[in-house]
Amino acid sequence: MTDIRPVSSIEHLNFAWFAMVMGLCGLSLAWMRAVPHWGGAAQVSMGVGVLAAGVLLALLLATLWRVLRYPAALLADVRHPLRQVFVAALPSSLVLIATVALVHGFDGFWTDAAWMLGSAALLLVTTGVVQRWFQPDLVATQFWPAMTPALFIPVVGNVLPALAGVGLGHPVWAAAQYGIAAVLWPVALTLVLVRIGKVGLWPQRMLPATFITIAPPSVLALSGAQLGAPDVLVYMLWGVALLFTGVSMTVFKRCLEQPFGMPFWGMSFPLAASAALSLHLAPAHGVAQLLALAWLAWATAVIAALLLATALGLLQGRLLVPEPGAAQSPSA
Repeated sequence: MTDIRPVSSIEHLNFAWFAMVMGLCGLSLAWMRAVPHWGGAAQVSMGVGVLAAGVLLALLLATLWRVLRYPAALLADVRHPLRQVFVAALPSSLVLIATVALVHGFDGFWTDAAWMLGSAALLLVTTGVVQRWFQPDLVATQFWPAMTPALFIPVVGNVLPALAGVGLGHPVWAAAQYGIAAVLWPVALTLVLVRIGKVGLWPQRMLPATFITIAPPSVLALSGAQLGAPDVLVYMLWGVALLFTGVSMTVFKRCLEQPFGMPFWGMSFPLAASAALSLHLAPAHGVAQLLALAWLAWATAVIAALLLATALGLLQGRLLVPEPGAAQSPSA
């Protein structure tokens, strides 16, 4: 009997793929936070950062090819009420790769250019996402299904510029975008919680996106520390991140029961960001240090497993295809 499968095609390479770059960059930055605890962490961070840069370059070239060959598919992603938020993953990747370059001593023109381009694009994407809420023809049946944790991606993106903005000499702009994230995060969180009451939890295939709830408080704390936020605020945000980590871990087993797809990469950056924050707050010794290093090891293991699953999925032709329920899932 013939096995009929959709043909794997670059047409289906949507913006959610850039979550890979976000996760790898986050892991690289987390390992740099481990340097005070282990000197060899800098080399690990550099290796992961180089891998992130390679993946970013490959995805940018593939996206350019998709623009040339399948412009209608790309426009459909930009206009889709659910997939639209994933557009922010591309400029977020630019900001993060610039941050990785900066922490490793590369603070030249290209680092600054990537940071500025990514920061400006993030503001544009966020504006596009928010303005959609005010469309006069938008009805509840279209609005509430789009309120998933993926909505946090533009919010997290706007807090990312502060990680490198101060070091690159742009503290004012970094603080301005931090303010956008600080305002939009509780708004988005409220919308996501109300959505659960209105139409229920997001589809099973999107369960890994639950982990995205960890990212906003984690990065708000790290970026806030860069901007001079008081320690008490950083610790408060860490506590919120711990809460959402616990909530997310309750669905981890159910996530593993789903067939692998790009939504799984939604776990990567939040786990890396929470590990980075824990290492930032951990003392140089003691139980807290061991727990933070253990969490970094866990985040590393998860991202390594995601890389392996992605490679296998590409080789077997299971990823660059239309996913079941594409109308309901933002990661087609």
